[in-house]
Amino acid sequence: MKIPMLAFAVTSTLLGATAPVMAEDVTLFDYEQPTSAYEDAYVSGRLNVNSGNQDQTSHDLNLDMNYERVFSSPDRDIKVNGDLQGSSKRGSKTGDTTQDTYLGTGSVGMNKYFKPDSKGAFWYGEGEVGVKKGADDPRIKAGVGVGYGRVVNVTPMAQSIRLVEALTDKKRLTGSLTKAEYNQIANIIAKETEYRTQYGAADYQQYWVADIEKALQATGKTAGELGAIGILRARDVLVNERISTRKYGWLAKVGVSEVLKDYDGTDTKPALDVGAEYHRPLNNQTQFSNEASASAILQDSDKSYTAKNAMSLTHELTDRVDWLNSWALNYDHNDITSADTTTNAVSSTYRYYISNKLAFDTVAALSKVSDDISGNGNDAIDKSLFMGVTYRLK
Repeated sequence: MKIPMLAFAVTSTLLGATAPVMAEDVTLFDYEQPTSAYEDAYVSGRLNVNSGNQDQTSHDLNLDMNYERVFSSPDRDIKVNGDLQGSSKRGSKTGDTTQDTYLGTGSVGMNKYFKPDSKGAFWYGEGEVGVKKGADDPRIKAGVGVGYGRVVNVTPMAQSIRLVEALTDKKRLTGSLTKAEYNQIANIIAKETEYRTQYGAADYQQYWVADIEKALQATGKTAGELGAIGILRARDVLVNERISTRKYGWLAKVGVSEVLKDYDGTDTKPALDVGAEYHRPLNNQTQFSNEASASAILQDSDKSYTAKNAMSLTHELTDRVDWLNSWALNYDHNDITSADTTTNAVSSTYRYYISNKLAFDTVAALSKVSDDISGNGNDAIDKSLFMGVTYRLK
């Protein structure tokens, strides 16, 4: 009898059964998504400057900017992405010059579902622009195709669960909410952008939180008004605390595209593209995501292809601490030069939110480039441990 009980305890721990009892009846999968949108924008950086006992002051600066905006309605999902990486380095020896690099990509895509409110078949269209230092031209690509499946943003439900937990701890709620009541709260939370547009950035929060309070009162489980304690705690959860984006579902797609212009100055390269995504919250604190894609040029004179996979696992340790883990795999085959390059990058980040906008990061990272070229400075695994800051723009 003790062995089954021990197995059950271990399994419950691994599945995140440490969440408060009142939240066990509802999960992120219970979210009934309305028309919604979310926006994430970050800039992160690290700087190392050395001076003294060397010929000249040396520096190593790295900056990363990431942007993602998704708008979902019953019949379509629209996604806008942007990434920009830049670096500046100068060595310590006389004559070492400053070396600057940058690489940026921006894309917009739409999945249009044949049947509204479904997670079935869709057609898509997308466009991409890329720039990098030293390139002859920007890279411009456009494509269309078909797919199946859907990814749903469930962050509003995660905030709804967190809000109910906080108000219950403050004894502002007298009973547990039903799944329908959680959804009512989540649907109002999801409309934050609408409130900001209607009432302005300076005043929208009072109307937004007031409508959430009305929805809670309508459940009959608030013992009247939330009061100053409840209102302040609700605002603290919704405005000051940072909950990372949560989503679930999967999709797969295949299509054709045209590289209208490439970095090397060439153009008109038709390509076959495939892609897939899988996202799943393992519990209310843990998010797993995996995105894969591949593209092959359809030309007799050039059969180059690339494949990418990005996997991540994010766990919310506390209200102010996230643990982020990622693995990125890139493979590139250049048919013109017969070169094959594989890049693996693994990182683990301890992120402490100083405020809703600013976080302090401690990052351990490993990277390895395999290109069958000896003595070019990347034969061994690159190991790094660094600290930096991340600022949330949106």
